[in-house]
Amino acid sequence: MDFEIERIVALVRENQARVLQLQFPEGLKRYGPGVAKRINERVNVTVLLSGNPCYGACDLDYNSEADLLVHFGHAEIPGLAARRVCFVEVRSEVDVIPTVNDALALITGQRVGIVTNVQHVHKLDSVRRHLESAGLQCSIGSGDGRVKYRGQVLGCNYSSARAIDVDEYLYVGSGTFHALGVALATGKRVIIADPFLRKTSVADVELIMKQRYALVAKAMDAHTFCVLVGTKAGQQRFHLAYKLVEEAIERGYDAYTVTINEVSPWTLYQFPAEAYVNTACPRIAIDDITLFKAPMLTPIEFEMVIGRRDLSGYALDEISCD
Repeated sequence: MDFEIERIVALVRENQARVLQLQFPEGLKRYGPGVAKRINERVNVTVLLSGNPCYGACDLDYNSEADLLVHFGHAEIPGLAARRVCFVEVRSEVDVIPTVNDALALITGQRVGIVTNVQHVHKLDSVRRHLESAGLQCSIGSGDGRVKYRGQVLGCNYSSARAIDVDEYLYVGSGTFHALGVALATGKRVIIADPFLRKTSVADVELIMKQRYALVAKAMDAHTFCVLVGTKAGQQRFHLAYKLVEEAIERGYDAYTVTINEVSPWTLYQFPAEAYVNTACPRIAIDDITLFKAPMLTPIEFEMVIGRRDLSGYALDEISCD
């Protein structure tokens, strides 16, 4: 992995930074001490490692002590201003083509959309060429202002997938969440090609949809709702929260708003409610479904519960920059 040490050193010198803060997502935190040491071998600067959770480019851990923040593992969000922040994307060097070739056996459509995360976005053109050599028609979509690269999907934004008309999608990357997000956002079949594990599979949305509808059904008996607004720079949706509270009160429910930086059972303990509504990171309601004693709803699910939206109109919660 390329942590772009020389680029960071040049920025430290250019900005005459005395204190440098490094922020890594969970999967890269263990590299922090080594990266800090390599920087200190090249330039005299105090290096601080952020120990806070990091979920994406929307979650910048500014520190008043630091002159410069280096954020690893994510691409910057073009529509989100970031002052004195350096983004190091940590592109993967793994060869994706062998796993993409294996995925051909699972592809049933003729028109295939290709999507990925930032770690593999530089490989998409080679993936496209490989699929086209197998006789497929391939498309790589451009997302909205929240997405930096063609074909890139975020945990909160699938606009690059929805931008193209295809029969199904190929997601190149590890894990299942982004692929499930594409499937939920588009209603199309998604094949997963994981180049790290050299595994291929098809995203199965049936289980997650059963879980979400079960949660909606459980929340139907709720009368008091706590609407959460994230205070992280790229997660603030105050206008949406205000609208949801207004809709609830208009229909005879009790609802109140809480601003919060970290959504967890412990931070919500002092705010009792029969159901919570999450307007912060969309992944919280999906990933952490078992953590909360009361239902944690997405805004769309909340509107289903209070009768504002038909139960058949399920859609994935996303944050856009249109």
